[in-house]
Amino acid sequence: MTETMLIFDRAAKRLHRARAAHGFAAHDFLHREIAERLLDRLADIRREFPLALLQGASPDWLQPLLAGRFGIQRLVGMDMAPTGQQLVADEDLLPLAEGRFDLALCLLNLHWVNDLPGALVQLRRALKPDGLLLAALFGGDTLTELRQSWLAAESELEGGAGPHVSPMVATYDGAALLQRTGFALPVADAERITVTFRDPFALMRDLRGMGEANAVLGRRKGFTRRASLLRMAEIYAERFGLPDGRIPATFEVVMLTGWSPDASQQQPLRPGEAKLRLADALGAVEHKVSKG
Repeated sequence: MTETMLIFDRAAKRLHRARAAHGFAAHDFLHREIAERLLDRLADIRREFPLALLQGASPDWLQPLLAGRFGIQRLVGMDMAPTGQQLVADEDLLPLAEGRFDLALCLLNLHWVNDLPGALVQLRRALKPDGLLLAALFGGDTLTELRQSWLAAESELEGGAGPHVSPMVATYDGAALLQRTGFALPVADAERITVTFRDPFALMRDLRGMGEANAVLGRRKGFTRRASLLRMAEIYAERFGLPDGRIPATFEVVMLTGWSPDASQQQPLRPGEAKLRLADALGAVEHKVSKG
């Protein structure tokens, strides 16, 4: 990995996750909601997955949602911080045997890796042939209100703004990224979840509590100016405040689905192998075009 590829401070993110682990139950509402949506997608697949890898969440609270479902006999939890998981490892360098797992579930952890294509390649290699990857990560419109409010406040008071919200993957990049990293039958789509808070300070407390504090390398390392913080909160309320006085926070969740390649999977036809012409299928008249 070259220095120009480094976006996130992984040491800071490891510390954030370790600190959040102790009180995570008080802030896990978003993880639980997204986990249920991820498992709803898994329920549509008529397969059993005896050995599953779980990144980004504790098997302790996810296990009840999985009990008696999907044929999962063993769930291996993995986190980059020592949070009581069976496996402590960095997503950028997975210590996993090739072709071991039937299923890999990634819950809100991949948007913090520096080398997302590399992490996906390693996950694909850890899957058995025809193994499934299901991943949820925050997309580019996440916390757009907070991002805009910080930008406006610091530009007004300090003549410039630092990054307070990390860059995230765009939905339209997801399927191409899966295909590029060797997954078959790639699918990417996004869902938006809007959560309301009493004020921006409550939002930021919850972000810290769920281990989602800012870990961008280019972030300002010193203390945030009080005047800028208060002005940010004012702008947030002015621009996005709701009639009841609360403020909304948008979370865009990108869902990725991909399969480890296997000969048994459906394959696209080669040019000329189709049994039916497109014009016949559409009931249209085919016109030949001559080049001038």
